[in-house]
Amino acid sequence: MAAAVVAAIMLTLLLPDDLRLAPRWVLPVIEGLLLLALIAGDPGRIDRRSTALRAASIALVGVLACSAVWSTIRLVDDLIHGGKETSSAASLLQAGGAVWAGTILAFSLLYFELDSGGSAARAHRMPLIPQLAFPQQLSPELNAAHWRPHYIDYLYLALTNATAFSPTDVMPLAAWAKIAMGIQALVSLLILGLVIARAVNVLA
Repeated sequence: MAAAVVAAIMLTLLLPDDLRLAPRWVLPVIEGLLLLALIAGDPGRIDRRSTALRAASIALVGVLACSAVWSTIRLVDDLIHGGKETSSAASLLQAGGAVWAGTILAFSLLYFELDSGGSAARAHRMPLIPQLAFPQQLSPELNAAHWRPHYIDYLYLALTNATAFSPTDVMPLAAWAKIAMGIQALVSLLILGLVIARAVNVLA
């Protein structure tokens, strides 16, 4: 999870100025401070239940999500109006790839933080009815009564949802999960569709 936040910070730094929500250093500093607070408050396994840590986690995910949504809006506007950031194939692929990857990381952290009350709550007790149902929870023959999803499971969910535009092996059961996965699929479809269309136009 920490590595994903660091990767998201690096992607923010790579974005063109027109696609960032704030000046180059602002969001990375905020995200870095929130990440350090989380690591200091609960080093190692994320299993300490604390209101302050929960608030910091939600704040971190919120900043990442707002940044990803803003970058997507700015990219779409740039693609539609033929802005300078998408006027060449190289800048188009760099900007589009960074925004798309940023949305995947943001949504993976969103799923990680909201599913079943967060990682600390999942470490203590998994609910009888999951909000995001993984194959280990849907298949009794796997005998995974003590299985817990880790961040890599949520990253895989965000990646497959962004490429297939629909659930693959993880089923959303809670309303918030259905809404989040639907929004991510639409955002990803919008980004990839416009980037491909613009790339064809630029190369032509």
